[in-house]
Amino acid sequence: MSRLYGAPHRALQDRFHTRALADRIETAAATTVIEDETRAFIESRDLFFLSTIDPDGRPTVSYKGGAPGFVRVLDDSTLVFPNYDGNGMYLSMGNAQSNPEIGLLFIDFETPHRLRVQGRATVSADDPLIGEWPGADLLVRVAVDDLWQNCPRYIHRYQRVAASSYVPVADAEAPLAGWKRIEGLQDVLSDADQRRAEDEGVISEEEWVDQIRRGDPRA
Repeated sequence: MSRLYGAPHRALQDRFHTRALADRIETAAATTVIEDETRAFIESRDLFFLSTIDPDGRPTVSYKGGAPGFVRVLDDSTLVFPNYDGNGMYLSMGNAQSNPEIGLLFIDFETPHRLRVQGRATVSADDPLIGEWPGADLLVRVAVDDLWQNCPRYIHRYQRVAASSYVPVADAEAPLAGWKRIEGLQDVLSDADQRRAEDEGVISEEEWVDQIRRGDPRA
């Protein structure tokens, strides 16, 4: 009995004569346990991609970034990561509360290397560990169901240029997001963010878009 494959997968494997190969890969690469080498890889990453499912059954994928180690392995079947200040939509977090089945993709673009994780999320603002992540408003614990490494083929090699200045750090206030300075959004921001926008200078939406196009780190 396969943990990964259902009837649609089997039909395609049979069509392209890869069933035996798929079974061998599942046996050799897929596991339910986070081993030491895998833990080290996960905790060395400063980004991953998160897949969630909305209340209408539609999948979505988001980018999550932080300082290396912002995703932490608690034991051989549990990992945890923070949710930081975003655009206020809480799409991924709301999705995970509605449907806890999530996927995570960790990639090292320099080696290259990648790891896929499937699990069930629990989202909480009251997790006892949340204080260990400065700037986190929610903490997500993931009970891992399956994880496996993919071959590095097709991963383009990139080098990291600089860390985002917006990543929260202890004992320091993160910069105000550039889009929070847009004039047309001031009436829906928190009072604290409005004051910071006034102090730093309100800008137009066009100015913010231009910052993005120019690669301005303040965007």
